[in-house]
Amino acid sequence: MPSLDLLSTFVAVYRRGSLSAAAAELGLTQPAVTGQLSRLEKELGEPLFTRSRHGAAPTARAVELAARVGTRIDELRGALTPGPDDAVPLGKVALGGASDAMATRVLPALTPLVTRGLQLTVTLGLAEELLAALTAARLDLVVSSVRPRDRALTATPMIDEEFVLVAAPALARGVDPARLAADPVGALAALPLVAYAEELPIIRRYWRSEFGRRPPNRVAVVVPDLRAVLAVVIAGAGATVLPRYLAAAALEAGSVELVHEPETPPLNTWYLVTRTTPPRPAVSLVRDRLLQRAQAWGSL
Repeated sequence: MPSLDLLSTFVAVYRRGSLSAAAAELGLTQPAVTGQLSRLEKELGEPLFTRSRHGAAPTARAVELAARVGTRIDELRGALTPGPDDAVPLGKVALGGASDAMATRVLPALTPLVTRGLQLTVTLGLAEELLAALTAARLDLVVSSVRPRDRALTATPMIDEEFVLVAAPALARGVDPARLAADPVGALAALPLVAYAEELPIIRRYWRSEFGRRPPNRVAVVVPDLRAVLAVVIAGAGATVLPRYLAAAALEAGSVELVHEPETPPLNTWYLVTRTTPPRPAVSLVRDRLLQRAQAWGSL
């Protein structure tokens, strides 16, 4: 008999009409959803969806299965989700992180704890600023893309994110492939950059990892939210480096294209950072929940 997790994933894909939309609803990566759906199809012995660039179209077997299990999955979720009268205060946690990570991954993953009575106060900002606030005890926990050097802080690796260099199609196709192979820095030098911060932390890391030097490019826009960076890049203002999970939908839709494809994509690790003193139970609960969800995400 298929597990409830596999059936729940199936129902999400059936209702949303695409694997990427179901992944966003469930707080999973698209590869994780694909894997669960493949397992279910293998157990049932037949395909449930016809995949195309336009989404996932259900087969007759999928329509029949959804009619039988859809409402039952909803009932189980309702039974397992506490109502307002069931909430028990779990305590308060002051959490810090980058705005895009908080919005797309972290806060949705913590919603079950909030429904159980957890009180969250969220501070958005750059990693160094948030780590300083953690050291000063203004925050309890930080999701950081930078490993702290302060011995008063303890960092637990959470998940790896993969970086991609992207631009709007017109800009991406203007890069000469032959020159890109022979002289990548020169081939890319004419592209204006859209950056998350003045120091170009993500872009600089990509250039150094792949090309061995800092980018000489003109910086056209600096905006401290990667979702805004993506929007500006889609509009054609320049190229940027983004975590793949943020660029995936735009890449699939053709709104942006890869400008450079390395043999091994650069990775960066997210850390869950607390003070070295034993955390309060509520802080431990949040940290453990995020580590658990990160295992399901795989990589970003």
